Amino acid sequence: MPNNYEKVFQLLGLAARARKIVSGTDQILLAIRNKDASIVLLSDDVQKVADKKIRQTAESNDIPLYIIGSREELGHAIGKFDRIAVAVVDKGFGKKIKSLLDESE
Repeated sequence: MPNNYEKVFQLLGLAARARKIVSGTDQILLAIRNKDASIVLLSDDVQKVADKKIRQTAESNDIPLYIIGSREELGHAIGKFDRIAVAVVDKGFGKKIKSLLDESE
């Protein structure tokens, strides 16, 4: 796991406590379509159907999308059970997470 992933997971935890994230395919798709999502994070073991829907919707709405960690790691970061995807709905958190992920590429 790249160094910055740990920082990203910590920021996700903060965003979750501040109620600035959404999870669940339907809620993520709604946040993307409403332009509320600033960034979308997918687990590396996401199911094909959900992956395709979320990717296409994010792409067509110009929302950055990254693959990061497993569903267990993503869920743990936000204090929930396994999550295949998370959308950050705060521009500040989204910008910082994006910059950390761009650094690690």
